[in-house]
Amino acid sequence: MKRDGYQQSIWQYNKDDYSSLNQVVSSEFDVIIAGGGITGLSTALLLQKAGKKCMVAESHTIGFGTSGGNSAHLNTFFDSPYYKVKENFGEANALLLAQGAQQALELIKNNIAEHQIECSFEEKDGYIFSLTEEQDEELDKLVTNTREVHLDINYTNESPLPIPFRKIACIKGQAQFQPVDYVFGLARAFEAAGGVLLTGCRVTAVEEGDTLLVSTTRGAFNAANLIWATHIPPGVNLLHFRAAPYRSYVMGLILNNDEYPQALAYDMEDPYHYYSTHNIDGQKYLIAGGEDHKTAHEDNTEECFRRLDSYIRKHFDVKEVSFKWSSQYYEPADGLPYIGRLPGNGENIFVGTGFSGNGLTYGTLAAITLSDMITKGDSKFMTLFDPNRVKPVAGFSNFIKEAADVVKNLIGGKFSGEKIKEMADIAPGEAKVVKYDGTTIALYKDEQHNIHAVNPSCTHIHCTVSWNIAEKSWDCPCHGARYSYTGEVLNAPATRGLEVINIAE
Repeated sequence: MKRDGYQQSIWQYNKDDYSSLNQVVSSEFDVIIAGGGITGLSTALLLQKAGKKCMVAESHTIGFGTSGGNSAHLNTFFDSPYYKVKENFGEANALLLAQGAQQALELIKNNIAEHQIECSFEEKDGYIFSLTEEQDEELDKLVTNTREVHLDINYTNESPLPIPFRKIACIKGQAQFQPVDYVFGLARAFEAAGGVLLTGCRVTAVEEGDTLLVSTTRGAFNAANLIWATHIPPGVNLLHFRAAPYRSYVMGLILNNDEYPQALAYDMEDPYHYYSTHNIDGQKYLIAGGEDHKTAHEDNTEECFRRLDSYIRKHFDVKEVSFKWSSQYYEPADGLPYIGRLPGNGENIFVGTGFSGNGLTYGTLAAITLSDMITKGDSKFMTLFDPNRVKPVAGFSNFIKEAADVVKNLIGGKFSGEKIKEMADIAPGEAKVVKYDGTTIALYKDEQHNIHAVNPSCTHIHCTVSWNIAEKSWDCPCHGARYSYTGEVLNAPATRGLEVINIAE
């Protein structure tokens, strides 16, 4: 199946693209959800079952993005620990967040049972361990405050990993599953409930009025509500400057022995490493990840895989690396996601973003929050996650307007195909950004020696993209928009591809 990068995740191996069943017989909907990942489909299913007429518009195919390339951990604790949530938002909100995490996992279990989704769901203990004296103190705070929100966490002397540790704590009630199988199951259940699912359908514009006029690449539709479940909303919005894009690296490895950890585990490094074991078609795999960094802020992304591989081999007897891939997430400025009404838009346009590395749990919690807001007009999580808690600084509105109004620096036709080929002195499979006579061009040479040239000015707010060696994509360092080497949009917030430069003679 297709994904948003060159590498293939273990969850997408041997899978065909999802084939939707329903045909569009109406252009009127109660809710249109842009994005067919776990957030969009979980929300769509809840709303459809509540009696709303819903359509999911997925620009590529189901599971194309992070829902098909994550680590498959389902947690009741988060990258931003409860003691930080308590410090920033108060004790009551830390407790509310823990309740939300448990509610999200319950919804996942209920969906699996009710809709008979075969997705290898397993409940497992989670282990968090320290490696330094400084980390001991942080772990003490984490354990104390996690207990205060009534989650079952205790110190132990046993570890599921062959990695030395100073202190280790076990937290009950964690889980894992096969995420692509799960989102496919959600999609089938949504369609069976009468929902409309369109793949290859990108939302390109929204006009506000008595109802929303939603333009897409597959036609125009009217809706009472719109939800952006696209990982980060497109266009230019305040949230793009409060949710930073990061990439994380994951490997699926076969070991020479049977010392696969039968638990979820996390160290306390920065960035941290995470571990689990999955049995896929009778073969066990160690799933290990880490080496996170801001998108397009690493010159050689293949080196991230090499560092991760080296770290894993220090502790595990690795036979082979069967899979490796990277995926994107967005880190919120204050530690909590932005779920609710999209800042600067009308009351009926919603968003879910800023899930850190906990997108499966937060995406499901976003579905609970957004569906309640639309069906009941309120949610107990609405204030906690309110995107409008982030207030713009002075002059920000003008900045957004200026950024959106930047005129694209058209360079097509400035150079002959012969001149571009002269500049493309690179090996097959490699890329570079070149400057000539005051103009910048992004070049990639494929394995057949064909040269692909694009304008490296990101179509979001015109930052210059950088080449991602591992995933063979052009990535924007500002807000995480990503493009294929041919210029096609892979990830929001961009809505238009990079300008393609004709290199014909």
